[in-house]
Amino acid sequence: MSEFRLIQISDTHLARRLPDLTDNFHRLSEYIDTRRPDLVVNSGDVAFDGPTSADDLEFARTLHDALPACRYLPGNHDIGDNPTQVGPAPTQPATERHRLNFLGVFDEDRWRFDAAGWCFIGLNSLVMNTGLVSEAEQFEWLASELASSGGKPVALFLHKPLYLNSPADPELEATAIRYVPMPARSRLVEMLRAVDLRLVASGHVHQRRDFTFRHIRHVWAPSAGFIISDKRQEVIGVKEVGLVEYRFQPDGFEVLHARAPGQVDVDLDSLFGKN
Repeated sequence: MSEFRLIQISDTHLARRLPDLTDNFHRLSEYIDTRRPDLVVNSGDVAFDGPTSADDLEFARTLHDALPACRYLPGNHDIGDNPTQVGPAPTQPATERHRLNFLGVFDEDRWRFDAAGWCFIGLNSLVMNTGLVSEAEQFEWLASELASSGGKPVALFLHKPLYLNSPADPELEATAIRYVPMPARSRLVEMLRAVDLRLVASGHVHQRRDFTFRHIRHVWAPSAGFIISDKRQEVIGVKEVGLVEYRFQPDGFEVLHARAPGQVDVDLDSLFGKN
């Protein structure tokens, strides 16, 4: 295969009780059908409240079944959040039970495959820094997969961005939950130095952002479902709903920031009727 076309969607936050988000997903699905990618990746927060509502997970899977081939990664709204070195413990922590519930619906929470001369790796960023058995298992699995990448360029997908601007960014109490937490972040970054990492694709922040640190391009996919008001979250990138399209070839890749016709910038506050 000389070319591999992938569409990343993220933070769909699907639930039967939230029809505005379902409508945005339908617009997204219609657009994807016209683009006919080789694969769709949902980089997490597939459901609105997976830890407390199995129906949210099942409803989200039903809607995704209408898409072409799809792979999934969990977000904090799917299996719970991970602890950070600063700030309070998460009110809804990631647990093995929640992870297994996600696996029961979506079959996987990490993956690796090769296409168009690239090695594609998807990681569960929510078990990092938790001390759960699955965290250690994932790091062992990742070491093996990186060792067998055969010098291919690597594209990494995960829910939380690695960092804001650089690996040395300090954890701040106000923003630590947005990024892969320390010290797991340092361990992951060090492991990735051994391969030709070209792309880190994430979601979680509900803002579209695209920057390069050294030779690694970092793409933050916007939410497919809703935006977060400036009074709740400062502006880092572009606050809009949408998706990201990628075209991979052996000698490089292209990124297209897109928005499906008919998608609406639903505001989180208006979603719940708040002023």
